[in-house]
Amino acid sequence: MSDPARWSSPEMRARLRRRHAAERRFRRLGAGAVGLAVFALVVLLASITWSGASAFVRTQVALDVDFDPAIVGAVSRPDAETEVDWGALVRDALSREFPGVSERAERRALQGLVSRDAREVVQARLLADPALVGRAERIWVPASADVDALVKGHLPRDPDAGRFSAQELGWIAELEQRGLVRRVFDAGFLTSGDSREPELAGVGGAVVGSFLTLLVTLAVAFPLGVAAAVYLEEFAPRTRATELIELNINNLAAVPSIVFGILGLAFFLGTLGLPRSAPLVGGLTLALMTLPTIIVAARAAILAVPPSIREAARGRGASPLQVVVHHVLPLALPGILTGTIIGMARALGETAPLLMVGMVAFVVDVPRSFTDAATALPVQIYLWADSAEPAFRQKTAGASVVLLGFLVLMNATAIALRRRFERRW
Repeated sequence: MSDPARWSSPEMRARLRRRHAAERRFRRLGAGAVGLAVFALVVLLASITWSGASAFVRTQVALDVDFDPAIVGAVSRPDAETEVDWGALVRDALSREFPGVSERAERRALQGLVSRDAREVVQARLLADPALVGRAERIWVPASADVDALVKGHLPRDPDAGRFSAQELGWIAELEQRGLVRRVFDAGFLTSGDSREPELAGVGGAVVGSFLTLLVTLAVAFPLGVAAAVYLEEFAPRTRATELIELNINNLAAVPSIVFGILGLAFFLGTLGLPRSAPLVGGLTLALMTLPTIIVAARAAILAVPPSIREAARGRGASPLQVVVHHVLPLALPGILTGTIIGMARALGETAPLLMVGMVAFVVDVPRSFTDAATALPVQIYLWADSAEPAFRQKTAGASVVLLGFLVLMNATAIALRRRFERRW
């Protein structure tokens, strides 16, 4: 029996105090590490959101456009879109705002205050209402990228900075004083495709391309990964060949993603001749990369099902396939879905494999099928970040916000699915 006096001795009490102090220090260090990680995450998200918020807002300039019949008189004919000089309507509207501008260089600088998309806005307004011929109407058109950056505060209002002359800054200030400049939500950033002009570029094409690519990845990787995990965990004999397969699967989960891009380039494009830059090829390549992750997660979820479930099902006369389909898989489904969505989230953020299969192309149109040329959100961010145009910096941050939103949504979906299908025993 232990001696009670020994536990109440000064030496033992000192030892207990040291032990308790060490435990408190360890808890503080753990809490500090978690707090530091949360702080770094908040700072990162806040900085990206703060930088990318301006990408969702665009600057517009109001122009009193006079739809002169001498210019737009052919609007009622089928070939009106090619005959009408829509740019002349914009130039005339700007000239009326600043009648003192007469030199060619000044007129060119004045026209540079608005985007090239101003002509399309004026054209769409008149084609929607041909009754405007012979009348004037105020139309809000997009400002140029430099004016947009100046109004948002990203460029200094200093002629010595070299971006704007003193005369141009005076024009912009006069427009603002007259209430002809405003900032509105830029829905086109989320719906339109890429463009050489920063004020017209959007992530709509990249979002659709990522969605189509992930659909292909999920359709290929999920059934193959679950089937492989079920076979290896429930039916495969324990031989050296099976152990070798399991070892290779675990190794493939750690292979750099660019290796899968090289494989997709050589096999899907070189051997099968599938269309380059298509979501079909990108999805198949990402499926190869995601497949080992899904297999490992599915095997862990299947292994976590208690053996008593299998034994009870066999005792009731169920076949091995019925045991798996009706008992094991439903119980393992939360873990399988969680691992799958985490693997898909990793695939969403990958760039290197998509670069290898050509999804780095400049794509203006939003893809409509799995074989159309497309790009993806990570690739779009890479392209804009590599651009020399300063206005693309805000677009890069805005696209990063959209990508982070996708990742948060996918992880939230994983948590919701796990709670929805989780069963306790």
